[in-house]
Amino acid sequence: MLQPLAIVFYERLMPGSQLVNRLQDLNYRVLALNNAARLVATVQRESPLLLFVDLATPGEVCSTIAKLKTAPDTLHLPIIGFAPENLPNLLTEAQAAGANVTVSETAVINHLDQLIDQALHLD
Repeated sequence: MLQPLAIVFYERLMPGSQLVNRLQDLNYRVLALNNAARLVATVQRESPLLLFVDLATPGEVCSTIAKLKTAPDTLHLPIIGFAPENLPNLLTEAQAAGANVTVSETAVINHLDQLIDQALHLD
């Protein structure tokens, strides 16, 4: 059986590596990426089932989310953004950019199953 692919974009070791491990525990193939300049091209090439984005990564992360959500070949991709609890403005910005789900970094680890279900839910 083919394992679904999830891409995790992060530069901070925690919670990025924790998320990678949790996804692998859930039988996902995981591609960890830490280069914002390569994110769009990698997503287009690999066609993951899910994309997780650490919103606290320096740079224009939300503009990258917006780019993915406006490109015809990636607009369907569920994006889950996460940020530290003390940076709620990043969650708001990611929602405005088109992220499907935005949560604290604690919640992304502790409620991963439910978040995946929510992100994959089709109306």
